[in-house]
Amino acid sequence: MTSKPKKKKFFVEEHETIDDCLNRMREEGYFPVRRMEQPIFKEEIRDHIVEHVPCGREIVFEGKLL
Repeated sequence: MTSKPKKKKFFVEEHETIDDCLNRMREEGYFPVRRMEQPIFKEEIRDHIVEHVPCGREIVFEGKLL
């Protein structure tokens, strides 16, 4: 039987809320110790210039084993 890692990252999926992700963490035996948020960009070409336009965000929680 393998033991669980002491720390694990949980990504908030596109189809779930932050509360859903926190509940998933709790079910796996982890509690949140850190929240990280990163913007997601897409490239658009306007007047022959490539621009990076924000199109969303990625939320990641770092969980610690209970």
